[in-house]
Amino acid sequence: MDLSSNCKLSRLFSCHLSSVPCKCLALVTVALFFRAILLHSFSGHGVIQWDNLELVLSSSVLLNADDGIRRDKFLEVPQIVWGLNNQKIAFARACLTARMLNRTLLMPSLSASLFYKEIDRLQPISFDKVFQFERFNSRCNGFVRLGHYSDLKNQTGVYDLQKGSGRKWTVERDMEQLKQSSIGSVDEYEVIRIIGKNPFLWHDHWPVKDYGRVFECLVLVDEIAKEADKVVSKIRQIGTQLRSKTEGSSLPSAPYIAVHMRVEIDWMIHCKKLEQRSGINRICSSKQEIMERVGNIVGLESPTVVYLAVADSLLNDSSILSGWKKGLLPFEKKKLGVDGIYKKHPYLIQSAIDYEVCSRADIFVGNSFSTFSSLIVLERTQKMIRMGITSSCDIDVNWPAYAYNIPGDSNRPQKWMTDMSDSSLKAISYGTDFISC
Repeated sequence: MDLSSNCKLSRLFSCHLSSVPCKCLALVTVALFFRAILLHSFSGHGVIQWDNLELVLSSSVLLNADDGIRRDKFLEVPQIVWGLNNQKIAFARACLTARMLNRTLLMPSLSASLFYKEIDRLQPISFDKVFQFERFNSRCNGFVRLGHYSDLKNQTGVYDLQKGSGRKWTVERDMEQLKQSSIGSVDEYEVIRIIGKNPFLWHDHWPVKDYGRVFECLVLVDEIAKEADKVVSKIRQIGTQLRSKTEGSSLPSAPYIAVHMRVEIDWMIHCKKLEQRSGINRICSSKQEIMERVGNIVGLESPTVVYLAVADSLLNDSSILSGWKKGLLPFEKKKLGVDGIYKKHPYLIQSAIDYEVCSRADIFVGNSFSTFSSLIVLERTQKMIRMGITSSCDIDVNWPAYAYNIPGDSNRPQKWMTDMSDSSLKAISYGTDFISC
């Protein structure tokens, strides 16, 4: 087309553009043009650049369509401390707090050592040195999410959220603080950093089933899981050998009982004081009471290995290995010959191995005022629920659990299931003598 033709077309277009229909057609054409540009840009990069204007499509819109948790807003919490299971509860509470704020929880530090007062002696250990980071996010996808500090864009400052304390800082005030932090100017910060108390001591706003869902996402790293495999394999191997001698045939995998035996001196002092304060006389149990009640469990086969999960201070106490009912053969880590596996690890890892050994046992017996025992029972309860079992009180089930501190019929330990409908984790965090059965 030559120049004269272009000029004629231009004059013709200009003339017709002055009419109302032509103006409407032009507006529609422009709208379609820009729609095509927007769709192309959004699908490719998430950012549109036009002259000096940047239209940013928030990554939270693109990435949160699948899991509902914002990946561009974060929550940071203090180092998590104390015993393994107190740390697991504190971690879950931090996750659920982040969920309420619709934020990703920045991967917290756990504590490898066990010091209650000397904070400066706590040995931090990264979460992903104990539990699998990617497996956690995969299992908890859409519920809660962990993030790395490298995910931060540092586009805004950090908002420090001071947790209140004392009697005046009620559950209601704590919840109101969280609600206010999820909206308005505070929510615009990339990172909200909670300062103050260890998350275990925060007010509890979440039902047991929400904690249970977080716990189900925790998978030990392979190195620790393999250490637990070695201990469980040794227990079952000894059980198989003992049964082959008495029955003349070997089972592929002999069952075993795990007993979380809390009889060390510091525990007995603590539980006696707790009984006095609470008016509950079913917290402490002597060695003799534990042995007798475990021996009274109905349906135990003989011989059966009883693995004793005990504090290191009791490993040289021979009295915990004598006095058991005939056919029940007690072993702790030293007698089992696996104490070397434990010794090469810090306290937190040792506890994680013992937790895994107890959770895999065919029968578990513990104390309902122990957080360690309570979380094992919660895990076993979840397994039973997935099998369609809502109560183990009057039937024989897989994964049974008992509380030796609560005597049942014929001085047997009381059957134990976690009440998954409870509105808070108080019973598990601090103990209870109400155990569903």
